[in-house]
Amino acid sequence: MDFQLSDDQRAIADMAGSLFGDLCSDERHRAGTAAGETWMADVWAKCVETGLHALAIPEAAGGSGLGMTELMLVLEAQGRALGMVPLWRHQLAAAALARFGGDAQRARVAHAVTGECLLSLALDGPADASGAALAARPDAGGWVLHGQVKALPLGMESTAALVAAATPDGLRLVLIPLNAAGVERVAGVFTHGEGVADLHLDGLRIAATEMLPAAAGEWLETRAIACLAALQLGVSSEQLRRTVAYVGERVQFERPIGSFQAVQMSLADAHMAIEALRAALWALVYRLDAGLPARPESLATRYLACETGHLVGHKAQHVHGGIGVDLSYPIHRYLYWSRALGLALGGAAATLERLGDWLADNDTLGWKYDLAEHPSL
Repeated sequence: MDFQLSDDQRAIADMAGSLFGDLCSDERHRAGTAAGETWMADVWAKCVETGLHALAIPEAAGGSGLGMTELMLVLEAQGRALGMVPLWRHQLAAAALARFGGDAQRARVAHAVTGECLLSLALDGPADASGAALAARPDAGGWVLHGQVKALPLGMESTAALVAAATPDGLRLVLIPLNAAGVERVAGVFTHGEGVADLHLDGLRIAATEMLPAAAGEWLETRAIACLAALQLGVSSEQLRRTVAYVGERVQFERPIGSFQAVQMSLADAHMAIEALRAALWALVYRLDAGLPARPESLATRYLACETGHLVGHKAQHVHGGIGVDLSYPIHRYLYWSRALGLALGGAAATLERLGDWLADNDTLGWKYDLAEHPSL
């Protein structure tokens, strides 16, 4: 097997690393926090300028037409630098509209490609134990929406959002114009400082074309998992790198604490967790780009992303001691981000339950070498 990146993929990764590294320094984060900044509008402008905001949007719709592998590389760089921009949400929402929305959504996708509008999405409904808080009922050839969408990322800045709604036939993705009458937005701030908005919908009427077919839900969810896991990989990798540098300098009992066996083994556990997540994520994006079924792979990656974020964050804070909770020191930001990503992923326990259900429904998988490696093949 060849696990090497192509020259084009390496160039994309290098460009993303340079962009986020230059624009998302610790000093910039401190200044943004002091100013109450809830997203990095200038960094987003650079993403639009360089085309990073449209990598996964189909070429026929004006995007770059690249795959999840390329997007994963960019998101890992974003996670390392804690770049607060809606890279994956914007382009996955646009890609879903281009794929499943058809001609009715062509103009909106075109505006997303040029950066004229900002798209958001929220997939909390499938992961929430109580189900989607937004309900849609058919009415006069369209739909009427009632209920809530909680903590929509950049809900105040975005033009429209793809969200999950409960319909008589199950959960469906629906596009909500956020400035429409019947949509009330309440601004807030999420765990890591990103702006969010609670949406309250009371009788919002939308056209039938704003409701995507049922197949769009799983298509988008597996890709959203890959994106969140790539961000978690970047966050945790940089969190560990900074922690290793710190324990090499922090002296106790006249020795760097990094020379203590307990510290070494603790950080070795964190490194192994990160590499396990990396392997699962690469397997997932390979299958997505190859058009192969990826339901169990996505759930396994989701579980590992939740567990890795928790484990690495815990061990990093532990060995940093008191300075880890000093808000003038940067390591706490990585803990905030890993916690926020864990919440967005839905948590390890709920994900493991879904993966267990899948395995129970496919109990012959892997028992014989002559069986297909996946029940859908």
